[in-house]
Amino acid sequence: MALARTRRRTGGVDYWPGFVDALSTLLLAIMFLLSVFVLAQFLLSREISGQDQVLNRLNAQINELTQLLALERSDRQDAEDQLLGLRASLAEAEDERSRLQQLLDAGAGAGEAARERIGELTGELEEERVASQRALSQVELLNQQIAALRSQIAALEGALEVSEDRDAEAQAKIADLGRRLNVALAQRVQELNRYRSDFFGRLRDILSDRENIRIVGDRFVFQSEVLFSSGQVEINEAGEEELAKLADALIDLEQEIPEEISWVLRVDGHTDDVPISSGRRFADNWELSSARATSVVKFLIEEGVPPNRLVAAGFGEFQPLEPNTDDEARARNRRIELKLTER
Repeated sequence: MALARTRRRTGGVDYWPGFVDALSTLLLAIMFLLSVFVLAQFLLSREISGQDQVLNRLNAQINELTQLLALERSDRQDAEDQLLGLRASLAEAEDERSRLQQLLDAGAGAGEAARERIGELTGELEEERVASQRALSQVELLNQQIAALRSQIAALEGALEVSEDRDAEAQAKIADLGRRLNVALAQRVQELNRYRSDFFGRLRDILSDRENIRIVGDRFVFQSEVLFSSGQVEINEAGEEELAKLADALIDLEQEIPEEISWVLRVDGHTDDVPISSGRRFADNWELSSARATSVVKFLIEEGVPPNRLVAAGFGEFQPLEPNTDDEARARNRRIELKLTER
């Protein structure tokens, strides 16, 4: 069998190394783009998070200063009201003193009483003047405090506008980076789909051209009858011949793909929905599908495929390709799927 495989390899042009090189280069480019995108997202998100904290702090300071400004305005209004009251009282006192002075000039008999009243009013007037001066000083101080608060608020509003502008620029950078990365990834995905189709076509050429070995999406599917007898997990002779070809391809692939690319061949076992009869080796379809996937993995290891490149999984009847409505559908659902994927 090894001699026949060697002849097949030397009998025609080997396109496999070139294809693997192209696929490896494509995977490395995609990994690099994803790494750049993740790093950019991390840096931009950290910068935006810091800007959000600054914005929140500035908003809190503006709210606090706004409250202080409102209090200062209220105090100033109270002082102005008090000053107006004092001025009104002063004006009344001056009117009263003028009236009494006139009375004093008009009648000498009432002069003594008028003088006493004038003295009282003069004292009250002086007190009113002192209080008025004090109120004026308080109003001036409040005006200075309000001006300072307005300056602080203006500075904070300017800093807030700068932070908002930087945040808008960061969001625009993220959107532009995401748009460019999406375009690049879309192009890479198209190329990857083309290479995957080419790969499956070559893998189909390696294996027998049979209807029960086919491609479904991104998986290579063996119908269970190709590899196993009904209800059994031991691989039959025809199945070993097909899997030996697959093992050769995997060994070549393992040698060509760079070490830094972490890949595995996942072997999935599937069954139909017919329950396992009592008295059989397996309790249910879970155990049967898992045992069949494990048998395929062990055979590939015996053929030289590194164990760290293989994964076995059983899905029972719970991932059918189509509803189990008849015998043909059930036969298509009984299968072994092979998928080349990342670890």
